[in-house]
Amino acid sequence: MSTQLHPPPPADSVSPGEELASEAEALDAYSRTVAGVAELLAPSVANLRVLRSTRRGRVPAGAGSAVVLSRDGFLITSAHVVAGRDRAGRAAFTDGREIGFRVVGADPLSDLAVLRADADDLSAAKLGDASRLRVGQLVVAIGNPHGFAGSVTAGVVSALGRSLPARSGSTLRMIDNVIQTDAALNPGNSGGALVDSFGRVVGVNTAVAGVGLGLAVPINDATRKVIAALMTHGRVRRAYLGVAGGPRPLPSRARRERAQATGVEVIEVVPGSPAQRAGLRVEDLIVELGGERVAGVEDIQRQMVDEKIGVAVEVKLLRGASELSLELVPRELSG
Repeated sequence: MSTQLHPPPPADSVSPGEELASEAEALDAYSRTVAGVAELLAPSVANLRVLRSTRRGRVPAGAGSAVVLSRDGFLITSAHVVAGRDRAGRAAFTDGREIGFRVVGADPLSDLAVLRADADDLSAAKLGDASRLRVGQLVVAIGNPHGFAGSVTAGVVSALGRSLPARSGSTLRMIDNVIQTDAALNPGNSGGALVDSFGRVVGVNTAVAGVGLGLAVPINDATRKVIAALMTHGRVRRAYLGVAGGPRPLPSRARRERAQATGVEVIEVVPGSPAQRAGLRVEDLIVELGGERVAGVEDIQRQMVDEKIGVAVEVKLLRGASELSLELVPRELSG
């Protein structure tokens, strides 16, 4: 007895009813994912009413969202949401509770801040790893746009590796590896959660860059260190060189010899800074710092961590046709 195998019908022979059923199944799976994530995370996202102290008492100073980090009251939000002196406020949750909070620490250069709420039974969100995200991946933004608590929008990761400028006083720094999504964000979303399809927080929504464009500070190894420092010390210590610069192509000979296309050209040296004391000059082209290749400003920024404060590092640079090696001792960046 033989069995005759029949190939599946060609794609163009699928009936309209079958096509609609397939689309409905896909849509239903999408809806279930978004609804499940929203249900899981909604209790962990707070609606913030930020207050500032005045002679007349506390007055409104802004609003935003925050994500619960721990059961005992730690929350994370965007630094710009709670910017300013003597900030505190009220955090409202989807279960109807409204709880007072204070700012533990804020870091404008990463646009992250840690709050402490007066509670010990909050629902903590699970943190993920933004370094594993892929373009096109589903993400869900949960926050409180215009004060509407627990609002949910969904979209995809539009791009990775973006940079976002952040300023603290006269210091300008780029926030690296910002996540770009098409999940709709509105005022009040800042500080809310950007979540993957497994309900893990992979970013903190930080800005609206245009219609259909949202940005989020990633949750990764670097930002976890920032969060830990804010929780423990209330601030983030960074090393400081005292140079401003930008990318510049290496001369053709140096490009061949070093197998390196670009370096960072020094366009300003701050008087009295570690860079000036080490002998750096305007138009020097930095190609290496602490034994690591420097192709752009972000390569220098990445090394400016507290472990480098007061520790001598070697700087290799091109000055005219010569390659020089200088010793530089970073100091702590003051606010």
